[in-house]
Amino acid sequence: MTVSGPPLALIAELTHRCPLHCVYCSNPRELTTRSQELPSHVWSRIFSEAAQAGALQLDLTGGEPLARPDLAQLIESARAAGLYVNLISSGLPLEERRLDELVAAGLDHFQLSFQGAREDSANEFAGATAYAHKRKVLGWLKSRRIAVTLNFVVHRNNLEQLAEMVEIAERSSASRIEFAHVQYYGWALANRDSLLPTREQLMQSLEFFKQAEERLRGRIKVEYVVPDYYAKFPKPCMGGWGQKAMLITPGGDAMPCHAAGVIPNLRFDNVKEKSVKEIWESSEAFQRFRGEDWMQEPCKTCERRTQDFGGCRCQAMLLAGDAALTDPVCSLSGQRARVDAILAAIPAQQVHPARLAEQLTAPLVKPQWLYRPNPT
Repeated sequence: MTVSGPPLALIAELTHRCPLHCVYCSNPRELTTRSQELPSHVWSRIFSEAAQAGALQLDLTGGEPLARPDLAQLIESARAAGLYVNLISSGLPLEERRLDELVAAGLDHFQLSFQGAREDSANEFAGATAYAHKRKVLGWLKSRRIAVTLNFVVHRNNLEQLAEMVEIAERSSASRIEFAHVQYYGWALANRDSLLPTREQLMQSLEFFKQAEERLRGRIKVEYVVPDYYAKFPKPCMGGWGQKAMLITPGGDAMPCHAAGVIPNLRFDNVKEKSVKEIWESSEAFQRFRGEDWMQEPCKTCERRTQDFGGCRCQAMLLAGDAALTDPVCSLSGQRARVDAILAAIPAQQVHPARLAEQLTAPLVKPQWLYRPNPT
């Protein structure tokens, strides 16, 4: 049995309910209903167990964590356990009075997501009229003593807005901007042909990020995540399988990452039946790709195996049908041709969001299941 160090972060998916219907949503297609969500007292126990196991940070996410009426109570219990609490949110539904309740409960950090810098296209990508309220929330945060990160999810159809995104951040209280190119899981995989940027767009965005990083140094930290498909080597997904983080689903299943459910025949232990520490140290799912014993060639003897850990197991499953293979985005992978074919098929022209419906070579696949009523 391979035992890693302690889990540094606990990612708590409090709910799958969400007011947005983003075309790149990574939530599973089979959503956990409200009646199946873990109650407050179970989450409180989980936070305590995670802290005792060595976790330092808690990321409250979803779906939309604001859909939980007990969110302030959960933040309070997490802070009592000694965890640094980060809320990852769309800002909906949130009122100013409730924000004050969350801050009073001990919230340390608010990560606010944006689908773009322009209202019409941002609402289109979110599948909801959300942009104006997000800007209002950003204004409220400016007058509160709380750390703020702005997360802009970028793709082929909004990359020309990068300068406007930075301008929004500079006028806010954000100390950090994260530009995250869409990663292709869930509905992003279904919409991949309409979201993947061209190589020219990618290179232009990287140059912009570097310039912004230098210009804002000492004021705002700029971080960016590029789409894996263009990389020579894969990123160390989640810092390595079962190495740094544990994710708990709304129903209590413990996973090494948010997409691990795509891997067939992988059994996940549930925190209703086992402790966080027991799952972390001995769970079948966490052991499956932890360390190096599972690796095949070229990973097995590659000098990078302790840097990128073979890449993303879920991506290997989705692109090559085998989670134990080298991530196909790796230039050394025998499956790399699959990724090259995907990139070769990307339309060369840049699509302007205002003419999205007319100009896309393949129309966006609307995530219809997200338009269902919230789970009850």
